Amino acid sequence: MSICTAPIYKLDELNNLFIEMTSKSCNQRCSGCYIDFPLSKKVKDFITIDKVKEVIEDSLTENLYCIYLTGAEPMTHPDFNSILRLCLKRCNVCICTNASFLNEKKIRFLKKVEDEGCTQIFFQLSAAHYDEKENDKVRYRGSFRQTIASLKILSRYNFESVLCIQNYYNLDNKEIYENLNSLFQMHEIKNTDIKITASYPIANEENLSKISPKTDCMRGRSVTQNGIYACPFLANDYRGRVGSSLKNYAVTVSAETDFCATCSANGDSIFAIG
Repeated sequence: MSICTAPIYKLDELNNLFIEMTSKSCNQRCSGCYIDFPLSKKVKDFITIDKVKEVIEDSLTENLYCIYLTGAEPMTHPDFNSILRLCLKRCNVCICTNASFLNEKKIRFLKKVEDEGCTQIFFQLSAAHYDEKENDKVRYRGSFRQTIASLKILSRYNFESVLCIQNYYNLDNKEIYENLNSLFQMHEIKNTDIKITASYPIANEENLSKISPKTDCMRGRSVTQNGIYACPFLANDYRGRVGSSLKNYAVTVSAETDFCATCSANGDSIFAIG
């Protein structure tokens, strides 16, 4: 598809700010992940605290509702706690994590951090299936049990969470909702919403023909160490770059990538929780 025929999406208002804590550092290698990881796990490409401070300062004129700490795995950042506190002084924060760091001790600490101010911490976890075996085929071994255990503890500490299901198996949405809700009831998991997203289609005229009424690029921007991008999918992709800082960035983006096709097929925001 040529750029001139791709749909154009316009930012309506900057309500969601995605901060890419790291683009490649993750302690897991999920086969269904959209990130193209290097062979080595020893990657250190963390955003600096100075960059985060700059972004928060530049965002003061924007009507932000939530800052999302994204990644690869954002909690691998050595200054994660400090950056979290900085962001909470600005607005609510959503931690997008694979749950492998969310044990009881860490969650209890994060509750104390939240109680220090008047803003809220949300959590966004991911899964590929309501069945442990099928889920772990796509993610990592032990992922399902870790995610359920983390949701139980988060629920006990009254955190609000979202479990995002990448519909890798193309299941009926009703089937996913019913089975997950039964699972939540069994494990006494509360305050957890379920969000189902379409599997990744290929960008072509048909998949990009429908303009989605609600995409992340219409309500947010993604910040990396190297600049501003339309959304987390396109972070560090030249096709999604919209500027160097929040002082001056483009409000439109050409939806020409496979990831844009995913958003079009989904018909809703993929990363934002509200």
